[in-house]
Amino acid sequence: MRKQMIENAAFEIATQCRTVEDSIDAALTELSELQDRILRMSAIPTVGFATAQEPVTKLAGAVQALVSARGSMADCHAALAQARGKVPGLRTVAFGDNECPPPKGQVDLRIVA
Repeated sequence: MRKQMIENAAFEIATQCRTVEDSIDAALTELSELQDRILRMSAIPTVGFATAQEPVTKLAGAVQALVSARGSMADCHAALAQARGKVPGLRTVAFGDNECPPPKGQVDLRIVA
């Protein structure tokens, strides 16, 4: 009974962790599409190049913050994987077919604008 409760809780955490990671990636995709739309709008002759500068700058800040959050989430995922080894009954349990991200310092997250 206790082992099943631990496994269920771990599965829920793993599922939520993946959901958050997917949400961050989806938000980055949406921000990229928004940036594209803003830049295309600023190319319209009557709108002008400088008109979009402030929104593009603010959007770049949002993207950078989300990229940072993505890295923090990868670190969280790795910490959860390490903590799993300290919980009796979970040392050999894994959920999903993807490996956990490598330890901090080895995650290569970059954004190219």
